[in-house]
Amino acid sequence: MFSDFLKKIEEQYHNNLPFVVYRKPEDNEVKAVFQHNDHTHKVVDYAETGFVLSPFESSDAAILIYPDETYSSTYRVNVEEKTLKLKNTPYSDKDEEFHIQLIKKGIQAIKKGDFKKVVLSRVLQTTYKAPPVTIFQRLLNNYSAAFCYLWYHPKIGLWLGATPETLIKIENDTLTTNSLAGTQLFTGDLNPHWGQKEKEEQQLVTDYIVEAISGAVSAIQISDVRCIKAGNLMHLKTKVTSKIVSGKLNEIISKIHPTPAVCGMPKRPSKAFILKNENYHREYYTGFLGELNMKKERNRTVGKNTEHKAYRFLKKTTELYVNLRCMQLKDNAAHIYVGGGITKDSIPEKEWEETVNKSRTMLDIIT
Repeated sequence: MFSDFLKKIEEQYHNNLPFVVYRKPEDNEVKAVFQHNDHTHKVVDYAETGFVLSPFESSDAAILIYPDETYSSTYRVNVEEKTLKLKNTPYSDKDEEFHIQLIKKGIQAIKKGDFKKVVLSRVLQTTYKAPPVTIFQRLLNNYSAAFCYLWYHPKIGLWLGATPETLIKIENDTLTTNSLAGTQLFTGDLNPHWGQKEKEEQQLVTDYIVEAISGAVSAIQISDVRCIKAGNLMHLKTKVTSKIVSGKLNEIISKIHPTPAVCGMPKRPSKAFILKNENYHREYYTGFLGELNMKKERNRTVGKNTEHKAYRFLKKTTELYVNLRCMQLKDNAAHIYVGGGITKDSIPEKEWEETVNKSRTMLDIIT
């Protein structure tokens, strides 16, 4: 039963031991990975096995929760649960002014030719009362199309999120990644009009990913651009598939992370601008997380009729997600992270409103 599953998680948290509990998009299975000690495992070459959480700054180490025990349980979404729509948001005029000035500075740098795009973000703090496991259940109930997770390590902290963006997925020798860019508030139309700014931003991300992985993969295929809904937001998405060369995962990750969807383009100057001008440390926001070389059981029926047996086989899979729509719980406060892509056509006031809309994903959950 799911209640027994939750008790195991609460006990692990009470004992101050590392764990992660998560559900993949459009799935009804919730999984948990438990580590038996509080050792901090750092990823060296991505040949390791476990659940990884990597920061935005790639020079900082990615952390691995080692799978000493794994659990899973079926979860039925509580369709009756509704989130509240906030009448007031925890922003000040000072917050708004700083972020608008930051965006103007980014636009000036783009027009000077320093880079083509930069993703600028901010963090806001608010109070919360519900236990982390309860907040996680609210994420499950309200964001079925997202990767929902609760991650904890006593030496690092506690993070929760519902991210719509896949970084990479590897199954057998097939690598899948997505470019996700452009944002607007969902108003009931699943195929809304998109402006030139959003279309250009999406194409920049797609071009970057294809160029970044081309030396480590073969047979690249690019899908058409389509609209997806993530909570109360709409995005543009392109799927990129290819065949991966064995042993190239570390190289691929180093090339594509951070992507233009969370950093900018070109990567080096846009990242330098972020580190110099954002007034806080992103930590694991806009990093990535997920299963790394985890074993997956599959059933395969051999034969043409039902008398033939179904065989079980194990294979390793890697499925990593960009850490967007997330929050960190620390110091008795929820720290919520939001940002947006800035191009030469950006309007600072509209970009500010975009971050306000994005923040509601987490604010509605904890209110």
